[in-house]
Parts: sequence; structure tokens; C-alpha cells
Amino acid sequence: MKPLSLLLSVVALGLASTVSAGPAVIECWFVEDAGRGQLSKKPAALLLRQGPGSPPPRPDLEPELYLKVHDPAGALLAAFRQYPRDAPAPRCEMSHYIPLPASPDWVSGLTPEQRCPRALDGKWLMVSMSSPVLSLSSFLQPQSEPQLEPALITMATAVLTVITHTPAPRIRLGQDALLDLSFAYVPPTSKAAISLAPGPPPFGLEWRRQHLGKGHLLLAATPGLSGQVPAAREGAVAFAAWDDDEPWGPWTGNGSFWLPAVQPFQEGTYLATVHLPYLQGQVAMELAVQKSPKVSLTPAPLVWAAPGEAPPELLCLVSHFYPSEGLEVEWELRGGPQGRFQKAEGQSWHSALSHHADGSVSLSAHLQLPPVTTEQHGARYACRVHHPSLPALGRRSEITLQVAGLSGPSLEDGVGLFLSAFLLLGLIKALGWAAAHLAASRDSTQKKTE
Repeated sequence: MKPLSLLLSVVALGLASTVSAGPAVIECWFVEDAGRGQLSKKPAALLLRQGPGSPPPRPDLEPELYLKVHDPAGALLAAFRQYPRDAPAPRCEMSHYIPLPASPDWVSGLTPEQRCPRALDGKWLMVSMSSPVLSLSSFLQPQSEPQLEPALITMATAVLTVITHTPAPRIRLGQDALLDLSFAYVPPTSKAAISLAPGPPPFGLEWRRQHLGKGHLLLAATPGLSGQVPAAREGAVAFAAWDDDEPWGPWTGNGSFWLPAVQPFQEGTYLATVHLPYLQGQVAMELAVQKSPKVSLTPAPLVWAAPGEAPPELLCLVSHFYPSEGLEVEWELRGGPQGRFQKAEGQSWHSALSHHADGSVSLSAHLQLPPVTTEQHGARYACRVHHPSLPALGRRSEITLQVAGLSGPSLEDGVGLFLSAFLLLGLIKALGWAAAHLAASRDSTQKKTE
């Protein structure tokens, strides 16, 4: 390979890795209680990656809110490595956090001593991010004092990070749902790691659904702990396990959730919580159930009318779709006197919804057209349906208007005439043969009698 080609390949590889590395800085808001039921917000930033040299100065931020994140498990960097360039920046909020034991009884075995260890002393920050691409929660342990040189910045270690890459799943009605969940943990201090048994610690995994003001525990798991947990509901299964068994960490785990044959009552907000001693990381996912409508138009494919008369009523059947909200039916006319697309004229109305056993619904849309003219011969009427489960252009079905007296015989008409003539000729020959046979029979009878 020529040196220039080699250089260009190296540069291209470097650019590709830069593009796929994701954002280096995440802009956040630090939110805290301002008293009297009010919240105050301050700008903050997380420096995930740093190029050559010192961190870029941020005089607009307080040093305690400009955080250079040390991510031993690499979970944050991995989450943003393939972040699409055209995706909106994630919404990020940061707040103080106080380590506390988990509240559910079935994870009480995580904190048998009921006393927070000294390794968790000091300040803690909880960071929550959400976007159409991912949702995450991370617990940071910042240093007590900002780094003064070469830039005013505070070092912080990511101790527990919980991430999902399916923040807003859209599941087809009756299909299985798989909700992604991964997490990473590193002991906050080396002393804390040595004080524990080698290998990943026990943890608790909890999946809940909230919908219309009601919450339901769907699944609970405690890998590494003894004791009973609530039974799983609705056939839910979770892949609750650590992915590696390094003696002192960091460790990554999987808590993805599988729900079979999703029905409409199962849509809502799904909360996934990873419980570790005194740390609980949670992310939310908004699951929506959808089913695309089938669209048919009658009478089809042709509708006939005489000049000055109204064609038969058009019926557009929109069947087996979900949800019922967001459905729009439009009537279109293509061709006719103006020779272009236009909104169809006439009186239109919709029927009431019909409900089916699988939770989907159907309705019919009707259009009564005004009397037609000869100029409308060959015009096409279409029923176009828009629904959240369909592409932007929607789905349509169309018919063609034929004005009586203006169209010559079609191929189908010619075939029909040919078949009719063929049958008529066969019938005439059959009758002639029958008549000849009957006459011959009479003649032979008369000769015998003579």
C-alpha cells in the first residue's frame, strides 16, 4: 500500500472512531430543594472523555458542578459510544443522594447490619439521563475538593450505573416484549472491596409497571441471596445475573425483562430497579402497544353512476387496530375535472368502534358522493388512514369511478361476450341435435307401424 493511501486509511479510521465515541460532555441541571416547596436549578456538566491536554475550562459552572467522571466499568462510555449523531442530546438532571437501605422486605438480606458502612461516607450525586435512544441512572462519588489546576473541575467516580437502550418500546399487539437492562458496579473504595468476599456481590432486581395511577410488582429476583421473593406475574422472566466474576470488580450485569404476548392492559411505565446495599439505581421505560389497521374500500374496484346521479355510498372498513386514539380517515379524489389530487367532496361520517377479543378495535368510514358529471369519468376515490402505528403517509385503498355511457367495452366485457356467444352457439347446436334425433325416432316408429 502506498504511504498516502495508508495515511488516508489511518485518518479515516480515526475519524470513524471519533464519530462513534459519542458526546464528550453531557450538559446537566443540578436540582435541589430551595424550601417552601420550590426547587432550584443550576447548570452542571459531566466530562466523560478528555482529549489531549487539560480539561476545557468552564467558567460558567461552579467547580463542584463541573465533574470529570472516572468510569472504571466503562458503562457510561459504552452507553454513548454508538449514540446517533442526529439524536437529540439527552436530558440530564443531577441531585444529592443519601445512601439508604432498600425498602422491600425481600431484599432486606442485602443490609443485615442496618448500618451504612464508612466506605459510603461523604457526598453522593445521583445523575439521571433520558433520550429517545437510552435512559440511565448513575451514582457518583465526588472528591471532597475540586481540582485547582490546570482547570477548576471535580473528580467523581461512577459507582453504580443502570442503563436501558429501550426507553420507549413499541410492541405489536400479541407479540413478546423484551426490555433491555444492564448495570455496572465498582466498590466505592479499595478498602470496601477487600472487606467483601471475592466476586460480584448479591443484588436485587425489581420490575414494576405503573399505569393509570396503579402500580404492580411483576418480577423480583435476588441472585446470591437466600429467602423467598414474590412470584412473577403475567409470565414475566428476567435475565438476572452478573456477566463476569472478577474478584474485586468492576462488574457488569444483565437484568433484561421478557414479557410474552403483550396485551393492551400491559402498556404503561415500567420501572426497573437494581438494589445493592444502600444504593438503588432505577430507570423508566414507556411501553406502548400498537397494531396497524387493515384498510378496505367497497364497492371495489369499480363504482358506476349515470351522469347527474350520485354513485353508491363508499364504505371504508378500518379493522383490527390499536390504540383507538390517533386514527384519522381522509377521503381523496385523484383525477376528475382538475386532474390532480384534491379532497373529495360529499357527506362523510364514522361508525362507532367495534371491540375484538384481542383488544383491537374496528370502525367503518362512509362517504356519500354528490351527483357526478361526465368529466369525472375515470376519477379515483381513495380512503387514506393515518394511525400512530403506520408510516407518515398512512395506508390507503382506492376505487375507480365509471360514468355510464362513456366507457367502451373492457377486456373483461369482451371475454364475457365471447363466452356468452360460445354458450349460445353450443345451446343452438344441442337443440338442433335433439330435434333431429326426435324426428328420426318418429320416422322409425311410423315405419314399424306400417
